[in-house]
Parts: sequence; structure tokens; C-alpha cells
Amino acid sequence: MFANKSINNELPDSGMIVVHKIIIEGNKITKDYIVLRELLLKEGDTLLNKDLSERIKKSSENVMNTSLFNFVTIMPEFDNKNGVKINIKLIERWYVWPIPEFNLADRNFNTWWKTKDFNRVNYGIDLTAYNFRGRKETLSFIFSLGYDENYGVAYTIPYLDNKKTLGLTFEGGIMRNHEVAYNTTNNKIEFFKETDTYLKKQIYSTLGFTYRRSIHYIHTLNLSYFNYYFADTLFNLNKDYSINKNTFTGFLSLSYHFKIDYRDYRPYPLKGSYFDIKYIKNGMGLLNNEEINTYSIESSIRKYWKLNQRFYFASGLTLMHSSESPYFLNYGLGYGRDFVRSYEYYVINGQSFGLLKTNIKYNLIPPKVKKINLVKTEKFNTIPYAFYVNLFADAGYVKSKASELINPLNNQLLLGGGIGLDFVTYYDKVIRIEYSINKKGESGVFIHFMTSI
Repeated sequence: MFANKSINNELPDSGMIVVHKIIIEGNKITKDYIVLRELLLKEGDTLLNKDLSERIKKSSENVMNTSLFNFVTIMPEFDNKNGVKINIKLIERWYVWPIPEFNLADRNFNTWWKTKDFNRVNYGIDLTAYNFRGRKETLSFIFSLGYDENYGVAYTIPYLDNKKTLGLTFEGGIMRNHEVAYNTTNNKIEFFKETDTYLKKQIYSTLGFTYRRSIHYIHTLNLSYFNYYFADTLFNLNKDYSINKNTFTGFLSLSYHFKIDYRDYRPYPLKGSYFDIKYIKNGMGLLNNEEINTYSIESSIRKYWKLNQRFYFASGLTLMHSSESPYFLNYGLGYGRDFVRSYEYYVINGQSFGLLKTNIKYNLIPPKVKKINLVKTEKFNTIPYAFYVNLFADAGYVKSKASELINPLNNQLLLGGGIGLDFVTYYDKVIRIEYSINKKGESGVFIHFMTSI
């Protein structure tokens, strides 16, 4: 959305044109091939004049969606030999963030704000090097205390081969909890806490492979190992917390994720489309005493339209089905992005759900750029921003075998809608402030930090 896509020369009227040269400037850290991989142009290409502008526009969006740059400007320079030179000017982001970690352990900001309980906060150090070695790699070290103790490392290599199609990911660590969610009653999560002992411990590791044959298609295959320890107290509180009340549970997990992504700006899309499907199999039958045997499949399709210069419409449909699972592997609405707006305080667990979201928005303040002269580095002193007003309506349904007497929102149509203001700025930051109301007549103001669809 904030990519600068400008053309400083008039295109020739008709005929063919040849890309003679591609020149990249401003990538002090990023390797040229990382940028070239995202372009719909390459040196030596012959194409119709009328297609050049669209390829430049799409290439600029693709480079911006790497999340490596604050600004991307692509400009053609024509010669008198039916040729063109492509000039790419970049402003890189700040890539190394050795910052104190301070985040909330609750499902969203709004559930935490009801209690404002600072005991439900994670704090520590998150050292992340984005674009490590200039190759779009990511290296992270996590040392987190507070509500969730997490000590881990993760390393992502997007390109292993010369064709830039194969990638590798490794992640591993340890998590420990003094407080654990053990059940759901009245569609609210119930917690239990022991300050002197850990109720849950988890060792995790993942080896993942990616295949990106083209810019918009990506396959991800992950093989993970999880080992859990549960305190006996959790089984006294909920006999279905895990399988057979075993205090130790270890299992392999295999997941496959396929994405087709044509969004113009992934953190806050206004045009384009997105489709994905994900299958997870927990328990492969390869380990001794591996008792977990569950699966889930989830798919999402989203579409974004530009109606005119300032109005936009978006809609997204998500469907999920899973086998019956122990409580600690529960699925449903109320987690991450999967919730009906105005039901932020609730969770609706079940074996299947459908979720439909719709948005119509008006660009109140078009994308602008503010220069802060007191800040010397261009990585921070040039701030893009935009504001959008939106009307929305959502609907969801969770099919569950659990009794509606215990969780009354199960097995019923959920409806919610309202009005919101979205603020979009650099480093992929989105802040949404929404007023919404549900069919129960409950209303409130809610804050979120990601796009809704």
C-alpha cells in the first residue's frame, strides 16, 4: 500500500519493448537476488509496451510484501532503441531488534484489558535479526519470563537452491506455565494457578520445508515433535484435559500448508485475493506410547475489491473441521484471527466451524508520508500513514458435541457488526479501534493489532 509506483517517462504508443538493464539502489544489506526474485521483469525480457506499467506495479507490490523495505520506487527510463532501463530505489528497514519483550498472554488485548492483570504479561528479551546476512533469513532467540516462560531459537532460510524455490525452517525450545487454561464454561476460559510448581511443561521442535515455485504460490511441510508434562491437578479439574490422564505425552505432528496469495499489501490488503488450506495430523503412530491421534483441516478464502477511488470492499470465509481432541488441543472460534467481531470475550470450541467476515471501508486519509527531521536515519524518519473508516458484519457457527447448557454459544448462529477506524503505518503496523454489537445485544469498544480479513 505504501509502495511508490511511479513512471517518470511516457510509454511509447505501441509495439514491443526490451528490458535492457535493471539497476537496484538503496539495498545496503539486502542482496540483489532477493529483490530480483520478486520482479515480474528480468533483463532481456521482450514485452508489449502496454504491459510494462502493470508489471512494474505488481513487481513493486511483491517487493514491498517481503517486509524488508519501508519504501519501494520502480521507475522506467526509455531509450530511442525500443529499450527500457528499470531503476529500483529502496529504503531498507531496521533489521536487528534486540528489544525487551512485553506482550500479553491473553487471547487478545480486550480480554486482558477487562482485568488489567500484569501477572498475565510475558516479559524478557526477544533478539531477532530479520534479513540476516542480507538473504531474507530470520534468526531469533527468545528468553521470555512472566506468564509463559519460553526459551527458544528459530532460524528460517527462504532460499536453499539456485532457482530460489526451496526453503528451510528450524525451531525449538522449552515452555513452562504456572497458570493453565483447563476448561471452558459459559464460553469463557477457566484458569488454575500454582505459584510454587509448574502445571504444564512443553518441549517443542520443528523442521520445516517450503517450496515456492512462483511468486504467489507456496507449499509448506512441517514435521514437529512435542513433549508435554501435565500436573495431576489438571486432570482433577478436567478429566478430558489430555489422553488417559497421562502426565507425560509425546507425539509427532505433520502439517501441510498451501497458499495462493495475490494481495497487494499483505499487512493491510485493499485489492487482490488469498486462498489457503492447511492439514495437521497429530500423532503419527511412530513413537512408543504415542496416544495422541487427532487431525484438523482448515481453509480460508478472501477477496478484496477497490470500488472507486476511496471505497473498498472485502470478504473472507474460513471453514474448519477436526477430530475430537483432548482439551489442550482444542479448536474453535476465539483464537487469533478466527472470531466473530463483538464476541472477543468468548471462546467457542468444537469439531467444526464456519466464519464469514465482510467489510466496506472508506479511505478517510489517503496514504501520506511524514518526515521527522530530528531523526537522522531514513529507516525511521520517514513515516507513512493512512486512516480508514469501515462498516463490518460477521457471522459464525461452531458445531460441537459439548452441551449447550455448559457453553450456550455452541451450535448456534453468531452474528456481530459495527463500525471501526483503522490506522496503518510503517513496519506493517495496523491498529483497529472498533465499536461492535452482537445478537445478544452486548456491545463494546475493541482494539486489535492486525487486519480483520
